Amino acid sequence: MPEPESSQPPQEQQPTALAAEDLGFERFHSVLHKRTVMSVSGLREEVLSLYHTWRGCCGVLLFLYSVILAKGIENIRNEIQDTMEPLIDPVHGHGSQSLVNLLVTGHAVSNVWDGDRECSGMKLHGIHKQASVGFLTLMESLRYCKEMSLVGPESPSEQARRVFQSFDPEDNGFIPESLLEDVMKALDLVSEPEYASKVLTPKSRPGQDSGIPDSFPIYHYNGLKQSNHNERVEYVEGTALVLGFEDPMVRTDDTPVKRCLQTKWPYIELLWTTDRSPSLN
Repeated sequence: MPEPESSQPPQEQQPTALAAEDLGFERFHSVLHKRTVMSVSGLREEVLSLYHTWRGCCGVLLFLYSVILAKGIENIRNEIQDTMEPLIDPVHGHGSQSLVNLLVTGHAVSNVWDGDRECSGMKLHGIHKQASVGFLTLMESLRYCKEMSLVGPESPSEQARRVFQSFDPEDNGFIPESLLEDVMKALDLVSEPEYASKVLTPKSRPGQDSGIPDSFPIYHYNGLKQSNHNERVEYVEGTALVLGFEDPMVRTDDTPVKRCLQTKWPYIELLWTTDRSPSLN
């Protein structure tokens, strides 16, 4: 973390050299300074004291370097599957899966499945612990990849969908009757043959909270000028409505933003405060 160049309060601090818009690559690294803090409150104070620096053109790099140093370079190397793979793609500038996992979960593993797996004697590391934040990708809606349950909090209904999909990998919407007992076992339900022959619709218990809000605020940000209305980069605010298993009678839209969120909440509707849906492009 860079040293502040002024002892003035944050609101009066003058921009440092790191905040300059025309700062070159070599100049940027020549003026970097490392500072160690021992508490969250100390970290917050340091960040606020360097507000102009973090807000500058190199703020993202400062954040990335701080995360890497806080985690430890050697620890990151031990967690990455292929140490020859760069954290940032040198051609397109995309973050690798290891970098995304590091920022979301604190571990730079290269995979998104639950726990570790073995493949031809090789141990492949995945996600071991539930993170407080999640990461959704449009690639999953296109079936290029599949996120696992530990990437985001899993509700009972989502667990049921996951189990059903494991017995219906082609997404046909049907499970053979012969597999009903196995499905009920996977759901931790009574699975004796005499019970498996009858499927009852469970009723919600009075006062039982599913833990899933009926609605929540949603904010969208796209930093590309050409992807914003009138090429003005700004946040777009909206409301997400989670409808459970019921397929809505009226659909609000079918945009990439919605399809991305549907990988987590299949029956979700989005109501934006603007007259146009934001773009992911």
